[in-house]
Amino acid sequence: MKTKASSAAEHAFTRRDLIAALAVVGALVVCVALPFFGRARSRARAICCNCNLKQIGLGFRQWAMDHSESYQMGVSTNLGGSMEYLDNGQTFQHFRAASNELNTPFVLVCPEDSREPVRTFDNFFSNSNLSYFVGVVTNTESPLMFLAGDRRILGGNKLANGILELTSENVIGWEKDLHKSRSYGVLGNIALADGSVQGFTDARLREALKYTGETTNRFSMP
Repeated sequence: MKTKASSAAEHAFTRRDLIAALAVVGALVVCVALPFFGRARSRARAICCNCNLKQIGLGFRQWAMDHSESYQMGVSTNLGGSMEYLDNGQTFQHFRAASNELNTPFVLVCPEDSREPVRTFDNFFSNSNLSYFVGVVTNTESPLMFLAGDRRILGGNKLANGILELTSENVIGWEKDLHKSRSYGVLGNIALADGSVQGFTDARLREALKYTGETTNRFSMP
């Protein structure tokens, strides 16, 4: 009996030691990681935004494959598209038209944005639940056109119907509190019609506009 009691006490002591050691290690990890936590969180959010736009690009592409290689922005609402909404600034309608392909509206809000997502594409879904613009791209023949991207673009010509017009001559850039890269500074994410998602600096954004195949690029802004 004494042997068993001694063994149990010894086992309990070992467990306490392990818990104490783990607590010390955990505290050290927190202390070491704390200065880098903000930077890591920002980087993770930028990656999430990139993934959101990849899903958006894939969803739009799937929609086009089922509609004669035309995006919903170039197809009438009578045929399930959203073309008529290009004139009234209801950007969310272009996403709603592809709701079956997108699956969830959660991918429509960037973690770096203050806007709040909604759970479904129902009547409560609106421009205020979007972080991304939609490029006025009507078919899949222009692979370098901007299909969607971060809405926080500065510059260009904003029309009354919510369309932002940009040319390669415009002095444009991103809001300064957008995604920040340690190497490149402020970056914005763009989903191209070829299915890729690119992180552009201000200079690269202006450069990319030259290769879209259009003199004037038009975005439906939320």
